[in-house]
Amino acid sequence: MTESSNTAQNTNELRIAVIGAGPAGVYSSDIFLRQLKKLGEELGLGTKARIDLFEKLPVPFGLVRYGVAPDHPSIKFIADALEKTLDNPDIHLYCDVEFGKDVTLDDLLARYDAVLFATGAVKDKPLTIPGADLDGVYGAAKFVEWYDGYPTGAREWPLTAESVAVIGGGNVAMDVARELMRNADDLKAKTDIPDNVYEGIQNNKARTLHLFIRRGVAQAKFSVQELREMEKLPGVQLIINEDDFELDDDTIEVAGKDKLTRQMVEELFTIREMAEDMEDDGDVDFEGNPADRKYYVHFNSAPTEILGEDGHVKAIRVERTETGADGKMHRTGEFTDYPVEAVYHAIGYKPAEAPGIVYDEKGAHLANANGDGRITTAADGGEVRERLYATGWAKRGPVGLIGSTKSDALMIVTNMLEDLAKAAEGGRVAADRDPESIDRLLAERGVKPIDFAGWKKVDAFERAEGAKEGREHKKVIDPDQMRALAHA
Repeated sequence: MTESSNTAQNTNELRIAVIGAGPAGVYSSDIFLRQLKKLGEELGLGTKARIDLFEKLPVPFGLVRYGVAPDHPSIKFIADALEKTLDNPDIHLYCDVEFGKDVTLDDLLARYDAVLFATGAVKDKPLTIPGADLDGVYGAAKFVEWYDGYPTGAREWPLTAESVAVIGGGNVAMDVARELMRNADDLKAKTDIPDNVYEGIQNNKARTLHLFIRRGVAQAKFSVQELREMEKLPGVQLIINEDDFELDDDTIEVAGKDKLTRQMVEELFTIREMAEDMEDDGDVDFEGNPADRKYYVHFNSAPTEILGEDGHVKAIRVERTETGADGKMHRTGEFTDYPVEAVYHAIGYKPAEAPGIVYDEKGAHLANANGDGRITTAADGGEVRERLYATGWAKRGPVGLIGSTKSDALMIVTNMLEDLAKAAEGGRVAADRDPESIDRLLAERGVKPIDFAGWKKVDAFERAEGAKEGREHKKVIDPDQMRALAHA
């Protein structure tokens, strides 16, 4: 094929910009290319597309690399799958390029036929109970950034409290609690944590942890995998309240109707039996060894106030609740104070905003039409903005597991293809169709993107550093070091 025919083909291909190189962005890119190949001719779109994937961090994978606890065994497999997807000549990775700063919405609309936002979550939902501003109260997001080595996150963490509380009934709360109870050597041997995290957890003073969940056993939002990881913490004794497991017939019936809820409840009852055995055997861990840390799990427990002394956390006040089969929670007026020196809250994330896109504060996501991913001019409806879409948490808010992004992506891609098919000239509406135009623009602005080959250099270095210690991987955390490695 001649150079001129190559250029013509490149100019004629659909051009899609995706903001965010986490699971939502990568899955959507893959599904778009697959669906276009399958349906493109029928829709009059052809079967060729170029997808440019923009990521503000120097490396890809978002939530998988920086939002999930390092000891999740499934993370390695997800990261491997995402990497295989990125190793596609039709997907072009632009890491270290921040939307709204390095490139604007107008820049992208001039060069791409559609723009898909797959941005993740970077902030905690605020804790609104009295005492939330005391020293020793921490949001989960910042702690997760620390133990995951987020490029702009904290490098040290104050793990001086001997007694800690974690508030939350979901997987992030479980992650935070587990890392606070972790044995540093065990964690290092099995994960890619950097030296500063290993040293921090090695010096962690926590010996007692209380996990407070507002609703009952049957209404928790834990995954079975999270529970199984909780069961196997060296040196940790699990302690539960027997009364929490007295479920009425209606609650059992409702829980049994949903497969995932049923499996979760069954696993929680397994934990109850484990906790009984741990106590009967003399306060031991899951292997029968003496436990030097105690992990209390409190259901039907709603924190109402954090008590302080001289500006520091002294205790947490918790109200006993009752939860009906319908999931509605009722307060009882029965309070208990637990002495703790630190409180971590994992009550939800707030997905990132995007300059130029309306944000739905109530739903905590980018404004989109009836949850179909088409960006709108207002949070309460408004008009659909052509060529703009959202997927993942950017579309639906901070709910659902990583796997949920796949079904999201298929729905959004279907809508995108439908809209592109209706557009003039087979969806090819961007005025600037030169595939090198975005590279020139970034170069003019002094922006040096890190591409897939650059990421592979960072990855190779991390693997080499890990191998020196008999580990598969050891994470680089300094963004300047990442850039130096990628551009070498």
